Amino acid sequence: MATPLIDTLDEQLIDLLSRDARVSNRKIAAELGVTEGTVRGRIKRLQQDGLIAFTAITGFEMGKRARLAFINVQADVDKVREVARAIADLAQVNAVLITMGQFNITAMCLVDELDALVEIASDRILTISGVHHVETSIAVKTVKYNARMAKITPPEEIVEED
Repeated sequence: MATPLIDTLDEQLIDLLSRDARVSNRKIAAELGVTEGTVRGRIKRLQQDGLIAFTAITGFEMGKRARLAFINVQADVDKVREVARAIADLAQVNAVLITMGQFNITAMCLVDELDALVEIASDRILTISGVHHVETSIAVKTVKYNARMAKITPPEEIVEED
């Protein structure tokens, strides 16, 4: 799949929308010096290309006792992508990152109870072929969290970068 091309106008549009996704097309057009139709068309193309999406971001407070949990995974080097895809297929997992260091995969999820974290980490992830070790950690207090940078939503698909 080819990477969609974006130009300076697309970048400016994305920047404005990232600051306030509810801003009107008319206001964007006036600020960027283009027509409303241009803005509407650009937004539609950016959405179709999967470069932007609009969603409501809920705070952790929405869950009764939801806690952000991290599951660090050591997997066979030659099976990292395969293991990452298998982890991403788990409905309870919200994000999967291929990393460098002691662990080569980190999974993120929201859990209401520690039993749920044990079930995901030990009963599901640790049983995946190629996984050697998992370690979990759970956030007990959030000091800073930028939902624009690290939005936690259900996974759509793994995007591979070559």
